[in-house]
Amino acid sequence: MLRILTGVTAAMLSAGVAAAPASEQAQPQINRVVADIVADISPQRIEAHVRKLVGFQTRHTMSDTVSDTQGIGAARRWIKAELERCGAQAGGRLQVAFDSHVAPVSKRISRPTEIVNVVATLAGSDPQSAERIYVVSGHYDSRATDVMDAQGDAPGANDDASGTAAVIEMACVMARHQFDATLVFMAVAAEEQGLLGSGHWAQQAKLKKLNIAGMLNNDIIGSSRADDGTVDGGQVRLFAEGIPAVKEMSDGVRALVATGGENDSISRQLARHVKQVGERYVPGFKVNVIQRADRYLRGGDHMPFLAQGYAALRFTEPNEDFSHQHQDVRVENGVQYGDLPQFVDYDYVAKVARVNAAALATLALAPAAPGGVQVRTAKLENATTLQWQPNLEPDLAGYRIVWRATTADQWQGALEVGNVTQARLKLSKDNYFFGVQAIDKDGNVSVATYPTPLR
Repeated sequence: MLRILTGVTAAMLSAGVAAAPASEQAQPQINRVVADIVADISPQRIEAHVRKLVGFQTRHTMSDTVSDTQGIGAARRWIKAELERCGAQAGGRLQVAFDSHVAPVSKRISRPTEIVNVVATLAGSDPQSAERIYVVSGHYDSRATDVMDAQGDAPGANDDASGTAAVIEMACVMARHQFDATLVFMAVAAEEQGLLGSGHWAQQAKLKKLNIAGMLNNDIIGSSRADDGTVDGGQVRLFAEGIPAVKEMSDGVRALVATGGENDSISRQLARHVKQVGERYVPGFKVNVIQRADRYLRGGDHMPFLAQGYAALRFTEPNEDFSHQHQDVRVENGVQYGDLPQFVDYDYVAKVARVNAAALATLALAPAAPGGVQVRTAKLENATTLQWQPNLEPDLAGYRIVWRATTADQWQGALEVGNVTQARLKLSKDNYFFGVQAIDKDGNVSVATYPTPLR
């Protein structure tokens, strides 16, 4: 829990008053709207969605697009209709559309194939914040053992009807509320064929210069049971990239490396927010930030967003059972193989969905992360002066500085400094990592921004 100092003014800070830990810890603030959203997430509706998706027999990218009962075409039309139904019930604020392109022949595409994402947009209500976008996704396509098998049974209950059902549930619940920033709920296609649906959308977002402030991917979030029979329904893995694995560093990444900020990338900052908020609104459920982009030999729909320079994370269950992933449905030596709905823990999926919803709601209600954050390094001193550019939101209340020891992963302290654009703390920049957050008048807090050096 962050330690919030009280009774400290900006003037006192600039005079160099020490930022020592407060004797009492402030209780984290609960937003009633966010709490209501989290409480409304239903495991029963999630289960119904998963079983409906499984009922299409296969959702392989190259499966039937004409039938109304089988194949990927029927699946995407049902998803769109379900989101439209929820949008209509919410007063029409949820705008639902297909996003399609034709993928050429490639390693996992044997013929030119239309790739269709289902995209539901809940536009932000604040003119100063509406262009800031948060994306949440699950992939609705499925596969059997042979990734090119477009005819065989591929139920895909966990991989990834679980993530798709969670996204549909979040869209339906959150469409009944208004947010400052824009939320985009996506059921993406062709993940199993090479991240084609998410890749196209992320690429187009970059070309359109969309302000994607964060992306959450839900892929394989359905099981609390490991392959050895161990049941663990109290935690989820959240994969968060540090330094991008690219041939040439951007100036921003180079500044991270130069200051030891490898753990302060935009994705790691987003992950800190998701962990803190998720654990606050879903008590007893732990969000484990895994400090890598994804598992070995695997990838997900957050990765094209990372490639375009956006902050993006992946949710995945803590212990996977590979006999229920990418497997033909069969019984072999008394063992049931296949990604079937009876192996999904729907209460567990609902917990993961609640963490997502809490994170998305708090992000979309909060101001943007401060820009132009810098730490002054012109002279040798055992204090730290930070400066930043002012935010434009009309309901901005001020800013908060957060810090942690260089040996720590999560923020350990925090100090609200008022509506100013610089502050000085008697904490050494050589011994701590810092970040600056924006706060609005309702107490909603942005993701932290890591400072770059200023000489």
